[in-house]
Amino acid sequence: MIRKCKEHGYFRGGVCSQCKSPGRYVLDDTREEKLGRFVSGTLRHFPDSAGVKMDACGWVDLNDFCDILINRYRWLRKEYLYALVESDEKGRYEIDRFRIRARYGHSVNVDLNYKESELPYVYYGASPEEVDMLLENGIIPVRQRYVHLSTSFEKANEVASVHTDNPIILKIDARGVQGDGLSLMHVNDYIVLAEKVPPEYLFQV
Repeated sequence: MIRKCKEHGYFRGGVCSQCKSPGRYVLDDTREEKLGRFVSGTLRHFPDSAGVKMDACGWVDLNDFCDILINRYRWLRKEYLYALVESDEKGRYEIDRFRIRARYGHSVNVDLNYKESELPYVYYGASPEEVDMLLENGIIPVRQRYVHLSTSFEKANEVASVHTDNPIILKIDARGVQGDGLSLMHVNDYIVLAEKVPPEYLFQV
């Protein structure tokens, strides 16, 4: 459920985490899930199928996208899209005036343009079965445009734990990767994107 606090904006759950206000009801769980799936699928995977024009950096026109959403979901109001984006704890989307895009998770060929990470190290969680292969060959994207790296050991462990009961965390020499002419883009507090990570910059923690 998405609600809106007068002081702190949109939030998910029963009360605002900052002031414990119940806020104003905006969107129920069922509609939030339907809207979220379509937004994620369109902005990450099938813009053409949804009738959306996407530029090289993944942006689509916000008003055009809202028109498509309203035609699909007659109950939808433009506020619901803002509520979905601004309350998303994973920071999956961003709105910049008259355009919207997914921050990460693309399978379509986009060239994202975030600032370079200044972290000395980033991290990647893997299963025990794939560690040796990664250390030998490096990390390359599978079914996605970019490799998703974590900004901390703890976050990498959390992400990998979704897929394996015994995650192995690889530490990445970010300065070495960038010194090799490869980009590491800082997307949000948790995620750094790379086109690939060569094996010489990977170390098992």
